Amino acid sequence: MSESCNGNCASCGSDCGERKAESLLAELNPLSKVKNVIAVVSGKGGVGKSTVTSQLAVAMARKGFKVGILDADITGPSIPKAFSVNECAGADKDGLYPAVTREGIKVMSINLLLDNDTDPVLWRGPVIAGAVKQFWTDVVWEEVDYLFVDMPPGTGDVPLTVFQSLPVDGVVVVTSPQALVSMIVTKAVKMANMMKIPVLGLVENYSYLQCPDCGKKLSVFGESKIDEIAKEYGIPVLAKLPIDPKVAAAFDSGDVESLDTSALQGAVDAVSAR
Repeated sequence: MSESCNGNCASCGSDCGERKAESLLAELNPLSKVKNVIAVVSGKGGVGKSTVTSQLAVAMARKGFKVGILDADITGPSIPKAFSVNECAGADKDGLYPAVTREGIKVMSINLLLDNDTDPVLWRGPVIAGAVKQFWTDVVWEEVDYLFVDMPPGTGDVPLTVFQSLPVDGVVVVTSPQALVSMIVTKAVKMANMMKIPVLGLVENYSYLQCPDCGKKLSVFGESKIDEIAKEYGIPVLAKLPIDPKVAAAFDSGDVESLDTSALQGAVDAVSAR
């Protein structure tokens, strides 16, 4: 900093070489303390991103951490159903209080605020992005060790808002084996790199189906390309999850906290290392 600089960037011109970039980070609710923010992203829908988010949260809670899930998928929220929660814990002058699951995981989702969980959210992009931001600023999370953000697919308004407004510490990218998905995953990885947010690794969902009779692994969606993508970008493959009817049944019944999450151990280790 030069001797003539007073440190007040608002008083200098846009051509000032010492002008600091304005932070776009939103203020966390003053009654909240969130230590780590992990975004779970995918390049497209239908790859099981919410499945991975939910199981990661369950696994981290079992390790003794205080865990929360911010459901940023405003138009397609599925986290409340996975945990069988239906409404927020309340609201007062300090803000909204998230729902709390059977095992103590805090959840905030637009579906907790609707009269009917099947009501569509007919909002344009900026309004949706603003709602996600309010889940950070207006929700009383209290103390959370790991807040998982279940992102909508793609690289549009909401992912950009989350990456700019929340102090995201790392990204877990979820994919499935199809070649098309691999191309779109590359877009998600590149977006994280452009936003200078570390990619903790890749999780491949629907990786294979294991025959219940002979135990053979069947590549239902074709041969995986995930190892090639991981090598190209120098990031690890954290897990390859099978197609498992038990997982679908647990989500449908709101009993995700009963699932065995050992297949996600690599992702749990990566998140815990943050």
